[in-house]
Amino acid sequence: MSTAVRAASGTDLTDLPYVLRSAVTLGVITAAVVVALSFITRYLAGAAEFGLGAVVLVAGLAAVTFMPGNWTKPRTIEGIAGAAGLGLAATVVFMVIDVSVLQPTGMYTNRWREIGGGSNWWYHPVWWMVGTYLPWMGAQILASQARGGAVSIPKGMVTALVLTVVCWVLAVMVHFPGAGWNLGSFGVAFLPGVTLTAVLGAVSGRRS
Repeated sequence: MSTAVRAASGTDLTDLPYVLRSAVTLGVITAAVVVALSFITRYLAGAAEFGLGAVVLVAGLAAVTFMPGNWTKPRTIEGIAGAAGLGLAATVVFMVIDVSVLQPTGMYTNRWREIGGGSNWWYHPVWWMVGTYLPWMGAQILASQARGGAVSIPKGMVTALVLTVVCWVLAVMVHFPGAGWNLGSFGVAFLPGVTLTAVLGAVSGRRS
């Protein structure tokens, strides 16, 4: 009964077929972002590579982080968990595309895979964790916004990007291992950036 009520209200949409269809869409989008970044890093250099790469990377992060929540319309833990599950399923879809198309064709360098000694058993679990964590945080942000008023994905993404830049700059300034003025470091800094956004949203949501 409660599931039917939530479906009728248009929130916490976690019907399994709907989640799986959405996961396929997100998995294909993820693969498209990886392919785009591959061509950018292969054929561009310098400011052009950084600028265009940043645009594609930010678009990809926004899609992975907020599209699952946009689809599940989270208001309670069910919608938030549904978005995280959707993200996990999307990483499985990407994995299939990755091992069947991207890796055999040498589409990108697989640096994560190389760090793990060339094994997908190290590389893909990292992808699964990140691909589940980001939608979880994104759904939490949207649910907090809903408690406080209107839901705005651009507002959530802008806040996350600002905090990401702060984390990125601090990491470089304190010489955090591996941190540098590059897109890789920016991408890693997005993890604490979006986490802080979710925490701030939860605190402000309770106050309102």
